[in-house]
Amino acid sequence: MVRFARNTAMLAHTRKLFAAILAAAGIGSAWAQDPHAGHRQHQSSGDPGATAPVVAVDGMEGMEGMEGMEESPAPATSMPQSSPTPAMSHGDMKMQGGSAPPDARDPHAYSGGYQLGTGQYALGPVRHLHMADEHTFAAVLVDRLEWAHANGANAVNWEAQAWFGGTYNRFVIKTEGEAAGGKVHDARTELLWGHAIAPYWDTQLGWRNDVGSGRPARNWMAFGVQGLAPYWFEVDATAYVGDSGRTALRLSAEYELLITQRLILQPRIEASLYGRNDPETGTGSGLSNGTVGLRLRYEISRQFAPYIGVERYQTFGNTSDMVRTAGGRSGETRFVAGVRAWF
Repeated sequence: MVRFARNTAMLAHTRKLFAAILAAAGIGSAWAQDPHAGHRQHQSSGDPGATAPVVAVDGMEGMEGMEGMEESPAPATSMPQSSPTPAMSHGDMKMQGGSAPPDARDPHAYSGGYQLGTGQYALGPVRHLHMADEHTFAAVLVDRLEWAHANGANAVNWEAQAWFGGTYNRFVIKTEGEAAGGKVHDARTELLWGHAIAPYWDTQLGWRNDVGSGRPARNWMAFGVQGLAPYWFEVDATAYVGDSGRTALRLSAEYELLITQRLILQPRIEASLYGRNDPETGTGSGLSNGTVGLRLRYEISRQFAPYIGVERYQTFGNTSDMVRTAGGRSGETRFVAGVRAWF
């Protein structure tokens, strides 16, 4: 009987211990699930009046105090639930807008009464997209049309060019010459095909013809470049190859100095070189002739400007010798007055 009673007591203690372990496990789980448990612990430990209970576990001591734990269920700890966040509805978002302010400009006020689909400027039913480089344009520039006076004689000088084409390819005509006494003393005409190779620069390939009173005509193949150099210098450089092995090179450059928006000072320089002597036309090998000029123009409009100026024409080398042998002057200073126009 004694052994049976002892076994029964041990079984009861074991059941109480197992219940205590389960209760402790439930409390620890709730502690771990409570996000504010650590904060409450710090608050409790920070209270000077609060003392932590001392639990002594020594063998079977304190088992008798757990007799009531069989009937007392483990405290149920629920995890605090946060309120659900409502989903954002993009349909509720409203764009900034509203009515226009009273002083807003009418977007149709500058149309002059015309509309896209009606009137004399109406587009057709089929509207194709056209890029800027698909259009063709044309222009004529009369750079110099002037009266020149030198050594008691008068002459008319001209230099002009025209072109027709698009952004990358165009047909170019250039002409320059001098007429005096009712005769064309010297004239140069070039028919060229121009092709853009860089911003502000074109290559030119074509044909040149030289004519003059009392001299034979000369024909050349031409290849050159024309464009706007850095610092706004307009440059034209062309090489020529003619019959009988003749070669030539022509260089010119000019610059526009704006004194005001309409008063413009234009310095200009030009030089011609030949590969061999040509006594029939009065040109010698090497540097043949050159011109340095200064013109002051006033632009009445951007397309029309009268001007006055002065320039120095000079022959060099073998050309100068040929001119003096023929009884002429190797150089002269000219006073000029003329107009510059383009359209």
